[in-house]
Amino acid sequence: MNLQSDDFELFDVPAQFAQDPQALAARWKLLQREAHPDRYAAHGDAAQRMAMQWSVRINEAYQRLRDPLRRAAYLCELHGAPVQAENNTAMPAAFLVQQMEWREALDEADSAAAFDTLSGKVQAAQAQAQAACARLIDAEHDYAAAAQQVRALMFLERFAESVEDRRDQWGQ
Repeated sequence: MNLQSDDFELFDVPAQFAQDPQALAARWKLLQREAHPDRYAAHGDAAQRMAMQWSVRINEAYQRLRDPLRRAAYLCELHGAPVQAENNTAMPAAFLVQQMEWREALDEADSAAAFDTLSGKVQAAQAQAQAACARLIDAEHDYAAAAQQVRALMFLERFAESVEDRRDQWGQ
C-alpha cells in the first residue's frame, strides 16, 4: 500500500463515478484488517503509528468513495476541475428558479402530504443530477460540467435537509 495512492488505486477499483457499494465495503474490510494497528503490536511503536496512519487513510478514502456526492467531487478534482463550492455558486437560471419555487413551497407546507410531495420532487432531482454526473464523468469525461452538477447536488442535498428539518418542526 502506498499513502500517496489516490482513493481508487488504494481500493483497487476503476476511477469512475459508478461503483459497487458492496465491493467497496468488502475492500474496506480487507484493507482495515491488513492495516489494523493490533497486527503490528510486536513490531514496535513506529510500525503501530504507520498502521494507524494507514487505518485513517483507508477510512477517509472509504468515506469519500461510498458517498456519490463526495466521489463525484473527488473525481472532478483529480481531473483538474475542482468543485470550488465555497467561491463558485453560479448556477443556471432555471435551477435557481426551481430552488426559489421549492423554497416557497417549503414555507407554505402545512401537511404531511405537502412535505412528501416536495421531498419526492427533491429526490427525483437528486437522482437526475446523479445520473448526469455519471454520464458526464464516466461517459463524456467532461469534468468541468460534472463539477457544476456536483454543485447542484450540494444545493439539493442542503435543501433536502431543510425539508426534513421543517417537517420535524411542523410535526412537533
